[in-house]
Amino acid sequence: MRVAAALLLCLSICGVPTGAGAQTIGVPSELNSTANVAPGASSSQQAETPPEPRHTGFSALVRTTASDFAAFPRRTSTWVILGIGAGAAAAAYGSDDELSDRLQDADTLRTVFKPGKYLGYAWVQGGAAVGLYLVGRYALAPDAGTHTNKVSHLGFDLIRANLVSQALTLGIKQAVRRDRPTGECCAFPSGHASLTFATASVLERHFGYRASWPMFAIAGYVSASRLADNRHFLSDVLFGSALGIASGWTVVGRHGRDTFSLVPIPTHGGVAVVGSWPVKRESRF
Repeated sequence: MRVAAALLLCLSICGVPTGAGAQTIGVPSELNSTANVAPGASSSQQAETPPEPRHTGFSALVRTTASDFAAFPRRTSTWVILGIGAGAAAAAYGSDDELSDRLQDADTLRTVFKPGKYLGYAWVQGGAAVGLYLVGRYALAPDAGTHTNKVSHLGFDLIRANLVSQALTLGIKQAVRRDRPTGECCAFPSGHASLTFATASVLERHFGYRASWPMFAIAGYVSASRLADNRHFLSDVLFGSALGIASGWTVVGRHGRDTFSLVPIPTHGGVAVVGSWPVKRESRF
């Protein structure tokens, strides 16, 4: 079980680079593109801020979300992430019942993690995404030369990540139909975990890992709350976390990065995954 817990931690922080200016040594993003980067933009700027789409209207949302579903299985990184998540879930499977039984009497732990249930609801995550989208579209002026702005763009990406992650989660739930610890359907994978990790992955692309790590921490907290609340097994949240990251990175990966790597590394008794990309360097003067 220690191995499975370590893998969940690796999944939650796999966006942290190995160092500023790290070189790509793993799986490149298939959809990298510099075509949408403004002329004269430096490579650090390209890596730090995703270029805004020219349109974020409803028709563009429908078209782009449909293309996200088409892009999801074509990305090598998707299968690397899902493979790691599946391996972690398989490693945890034998301990699922034992851990669930132990947590049933952990009343204090259940109280500590109770807010996680609400933070991970689709109406909370989706409501925040739609709210940002509407504010950007109808309350803020578009940026020069576009029909959108940063707020609308963020909401646009979050809505897409919500839709992709939850559609895939519901599809797998219906296909697998694994009972929850309480006996009803359907547990695998955790929708709370997939949704919050998808959100965290989008925020990382927009704001960088330094600003987005709180959301990854929240995603881990939400995932743990599903165990404490006896609604999911450990293997459910491990694979759900991987599915959320793969979904979020499908959405934001289409903005392109100059360099990106995702490398599985064998460790004693398990496997870890390390991601790296260039980090924008800020002057102290």
